[in-house]
Amino acid sequence: MNRFNLPYNLIMEEGVFERVDEVMADCVPGIEKKKVVIVTESMLLEIFSHCLAEIQRDFKESEIYLVEQGSFDTAVTLAKYICMNEITVVIGFGGGKVLDIAKYAAFISKAMYLCLPTTLSNDSLASPVAVLGTQGDNRQTFGCKIPSGIIVDLDVIMTTPEIQLKSGIGDTISKYTALYDWKLDAKHHGKSVNDFAYMISDVALTSLCYHEEKSLKSKSFLKVLTQALVMGGLAMEISGSSRPSSGSEHLFCHSLEENYKEIHIMHGMAVAMGTIPAAVFQKRKHTEKLIHLMKTHKMDINPKSYDITKEIFIGAWQKAKETRRERYTILNETDLSQERLGMIYDKMVEGNYSQLLDYDC
Repeated sequence: MNRFNLPYNLIMEEGVFERVDEVMADCVPGIEKKKVVIVTESMLLEIFSHCLAEIQRDFKESEIYLVEQGSFDTAVTLAKYICMNEITVVIGFGGGKVLDIAKYAAFISKAMYLCLPTTLSNDSLASPVAVLGTQGDNRQTFGCKIPSGIIVDLDVIMTTPEIQLKSGIGDTISKYTALYDWKLDAKHHGKSVNDFAYMISDVALTSLCYHEEKSLKSKSFLKVLTQALVMGGLAMEISGSSRPSSGSEHLFCHSLEENYKEIHIMHGMAVAMGTIPAAVFQKRKHTEKLIHLMKTHKMDINPKSYDITKEIFIGAWQKAKETRRERYTILNETDLSQERLGMIYDKMVEGNYSQLLDYDC
């Protein structure tokens, strides 16, 4: 049985970054006296200078550490700095790149890690993995611990560009096909899925699909999105695998990243785009809420919007299995011919996703 950890707390409030020590005091007595490093990047230091100054004031001894490259080497250098300076608490303040560096560095150095996200673009804020650059443009996923605390300041998140919030929705939507692939893999290998992790991931998806708030910047929606992304991370922690949140749609995203480096699309938008063809491959019919959610929040998953040509689209799907060869998904069982993938591409460009999913292709 996989042993797992859970965060001490998940706090979602307005202005909560001004009292980080206070909200963590019950969980970690004397935290205000511990030696702290706040990991962020120069752009965020400029934008949130007042906020970061308030966080620093909460602790007797604290400093800001700037990172610019989301690489393994950067994380290891930070871990060395943490150890050499006897730092006991690491605070990640930023988006996916910053949070992954801080999370992995804290894991290596055995320091406590607190996650203070400035955006909600994917489920990395609570996941037990860090995606870091290795050589050139290549990236690799490294296992680590989930945060000891997750503190979300809704006033800060309200300033997030809408495309980043849509990306967070996309990362949650992808659980629809990921869960199917997880069960398919378990059946193929004669194993079983972790029912509790499966349930949590499914609840994350359902909570977002059935939330009728239309405004991306409403505080009620931001709370639901935060909870969904955190649940995605917890499902991975409980299962000991990313399978509750990552299936064939993620393989498509990895294939784009690894084989077509000229394409620039946010992770969450890429996996949302991949969810539609993956659902077609899986012959899923009950996708009304999924389509409604994307239309409600005006999520653009038209490949042409990101300069993904038909040739790139077809190539990305045909090469997708190779990105994670150990994973069994619907891609191991479905037709990935140029003709079929070309037809799917044409219908996605037209934007009639419901017709595509109802059509037996």
